[in-house]
Amino acid sequence: MIRTLPVLPMLFFVLFSFGQNGNKSLTVKYITNSDIVPDGVLDEAIWEKAESANEFWEYFPLDSIQARKQTDIKMFYDDKNLYVGIINYTAGKDYAIQSLKRDFLAGGNDNISVIFDTFSDGQNAFLFGTNPYGVLREALISEGSSRRIGFTTSWDVKWKGDSKIYDDYYTSEMVIPLSSFKFKEGTQKWRFNSYRFDTQSNETSTWIRIPQNQQVWGTAFMGDMIFEKPLGKSKTPLAIIPYVNAISQKNFETDEGLNNIKFGGDAKVAIGTGLNLDLTFNPDFSQVEVDNQITNLTRFEISLPERRQFFIDNSDLFSSFGDQRDANPFFSRRIGIARDTAGNSIENRIIGGVRLSGKLTNNLRVGLLNIQTDEDLENEIPSNNNTMFALQQKVFSRSNIGMFFINKQSFEDYDFVEREDEYNRLLGVDYNLASQDNTWTGKFYLHKSFQPDDNKGNLSSGVRFAYNSRYWNFSGKGIFIDDEFSSDLGFVRRTGIARSFVNVERAFWPTKGKIQTHSFQFFPVYTWSLEDDFKTTDYTYRGSWEAKFNNTSEFSINATNRFTFLFDDFDPTGTDGGIPIPGDKGYHYNSVEAGYESDQRKIFAYGLGSEVGRFFNGNRFSVEGGMTLRFQPKVFLSLLFNYDQISLPDPYPSANIWLVSPRIDITFSKSVFWSTLVQYSNQRDNLGVNSRLQWRFAPLSDLFIVYNDNYFVNSFEPKNRSINLKLTYWLNI
Repeated sequence: MIRTLPVLPMLFFVLFSFGQNGNKSLTVKYITNSDIVPDGVLDEAIWEKAESANEFWEYFPLDSIQARKQTDIKMFYDDKNLYVGIINYTAGKDYAIQSLKRDFLAGGNDNISVIFDTFSDGQNAFLFGTNPYGVLREALISEGSSRRIGFTTSWDVKWKGDSKIYDDYYTSEMVIPLSSFKFKEGTQKWRFNSYRFDTQSNETSTWIRIPQNQQVWGTAFMGDMIFEKPLGKSKTPLAIIPYVNAISQKNFETDEGLNNIKFGGDAKVAIGTGLNLDLTFNPDFSQVEVDNQITNLTRFEISLPERRQFFIDNSDLFSSFGDQRDANPFFSRRIGIARDTAGNSIENRIIGGVRLSGKLTNNLRVGLLNIQTDEDLENEIPSNNNTMFALQQKVFSRSNIGMFFINKQSFEDYDFVEREDEYNRLLGVDYNLASQDNTWTGKFYLHKSFQPDDNKGNLSSGVRFAYNSRYWNFSGKGIFIDDEFSSDLGFVRRTGIARSFVNVERAFWPTKGKIQTHSFQFFPVYTWSLEDDFKTTDYTYRGSWEAKFNNTSEFSINATNRFTFLFDDFDPTGTDGGIPIPGDKGYHYNSVEAGYESDQRKIFAYGLGSEVGRFFNGNRFSVEGGMTLRFQPKVFLSLLFNYDQISLPDPYPSANIWLVSPRIDITFSKSVFWSTLVQYSNQRDNLGVNSRLQWRFAPLSDLFIVYNDNYFVNSFEPKNRSINLKLTYWLNI
């Protein structure tokens, strides 16, 4: 209990609540017989009768003036749909477009997005957007617009839209079914905002004025859209999404092949006006994009983002507890992955699962997840039931209190499962602070794990705060994680530690010159061992200068002083048979790093960074970068690379570590896409090829052909190869 005392002062921050409300409002008229066709042409006479959301404010490069190129948004609704018509004024027709593929990235591209906070809670919202070519995107916004805001573009929903290009403007039309939203029956007001990227004028603008130190899609700054008559029930249809997958694969290491046809599917059921019930049976994720490989020179595991659709909707209800870097109690990527007898991570088949998530009331959210994984006796992997239950109650203007329970347990007796591994349970509470204007954000949490015969201690607790203003930004964190704390379904980088940091940033906003904003930062981080009388195991002092230019390019430089105490021998190069550098010893090392990112609006754009300095008892020189080339709007080429030269004194190994990832994306049309990613990593001894052809033959229904190939780098011999033919169909009932 003594160790938890330093985090208690965070509770005083609940008393802070500052803010401002958007003072704009838009009345949305009700219509009965709509003849609006979402072809991008605003030629229906009814658009002349709609009220306008206009007078946009510039967000970039200035946030104190009206937008130079304005946007005019009009809306209607009936019992089934929300109709949105937009005029986007521009300097010409020289648009920046990445591709014709749905869910495009917004940065460096021309596009317009509209955001709807349907429960007016300032924490969660729905986003719909389009570009001048009529390519659509949708996303879920969560976590109350904090700096680590949840912005999930892998969320899918059926709606229609298109755009039409003219000489000095383009128009967009959207028809969004009201069933795409969740809202309370009888409500007559949503919060609303819109933001737009205009590359020709080098301008980002928003309907509600947002200061540049806040996210452009932040939910703290929104106006009101008033419906002419109250809304009825949110009638989300029952969606059934079956799939069939024919696969042929071969493992060249074991000389084993497999030809198989798999069946399964998902279902989405609306419960009331605010809850979703997701069901999955024998799910298959072969069409999901492969993970980007990462060079790892640390002693710790690296987390990768969730890409599987089943885990996406309302994912913040499950994944936002604890500390995302050091002590996340629930990390959905753990489900469907297990370790074999050699300690290697392999796929573990998911038999099926259910997930209930959403709003019980305006202020109370609930999440329930239950997934059963299959046994694999050959690799000594038991069948496990994975459960999480979460509640989140809104308090004050935009803060909330969350509670959760996690249980991973096998209900069968396996002779290869040790007593301490029979189950793993966690119980926890989080308080998340977000002031009304998002100046203050923070968190306090306390979690406890339970294992067989081990229920004492096992705590993880922490406090985090951030003050975000125009000129000064402060943030800090303090956590401690007991050595016995354990979360089988979480991501815990290391246990038995206390860790803290303080970040101080001073920002400047020049009124003249090429620099739009620049800042100085000082960032010290300390880690102590709880089991060694708070012995310092690591510290980092980092000072940096960052600059953003008016043409959207960026430059940064920083100097770092590090200390690492190795308790065990460690080979940072990962060389097979290499002699690790000695443990039970401390290492001091310094480095300097610089990076530059060019104007992303250009047809050819690039980024480059380099670090040089000491590394443990040797030296390190690193170069990383990326470049993109667009042949608009159908071809997008990119290349990422990372080179690390590790030079350690004899007899310890030195290494030249390469990671190179070229990619080509071709969009033949708005419904046919071909993407190929090649990843070369000599650290992983792998050359991987993933090529995916996708035909979206109906809304949210796809035919995929996916080819995967992996080779050993040194011998250039094949590891494994597969080809999938997968068909999915989204049926609304």
